[in-house]
Amino acid sequence: MTSEADRQRLLQIARDAISAYVNGIPAPGVSVAGGLARPGGAFVSIHHRGELRGCIGHIEANRSLSNVVCECAVAACSADPRFPPVGAAELPGLEIEVSLIGPLELVASPDDIEVGRHGLLVEQNGQRGLLLPQVATEWRWDRETFLAHTCHKAGLPRDAWKQGAKLWRFEAEVFGEARGAGGAGRPGGPGGDV
Repeated sequence: MTSEADRQRLLQIARDAISAYVNGIPAPGVSVAGGLARPGGAFVSIHHRGELRGCIGHIEANRSLSNVVCECAVAACSADPRFPPVGAAELPGLEIEVSLIGPLELVASPDDIEVGRHGLLVEQNGQRGLLLPQVATEWRWDRETFLAHTCHKAGLPRDAWKQGAKLWRFEAEVFGEARGAGGAGRPGGPGGDV
């Protein structure tokens, strides 16, 4: 588990990076000390007034959490292909959520997937898609629906998980801003690009 202080610092890093990018100024220096220096994967989800506005992540644990969160925040506000870039007028209404990604575990059987606990990564023929654990809960999906949507996210047939696609599960530590800290801190969102 990440300390509350480190959680708050990661949320501030994400907000500062988004604000700097949108306003065209250099991002402030990122702290890589203590728990923020540990390598890890993360996703940054941005909502504006409750609606998803961007979600980008990095799943490999090969860079410091602080740097990953900073980079993903900028990408979520500017490079999510599903949305136009975030504008300055939207900044006060943004709600930021961070999902710290645990280790990937190869799935031997769909029975190894627990909805609400595990996120999914599917890959086949160079195409891959990922959905965060909170997505299935938010949309009230069962296991098969979660698998089908993850395959669809990868641009694969919805039953690719039955046709030889590789599946990994992971857990995530999910936290967001408190109400009034720039937004409502709404959990969820339909996953992000990897």
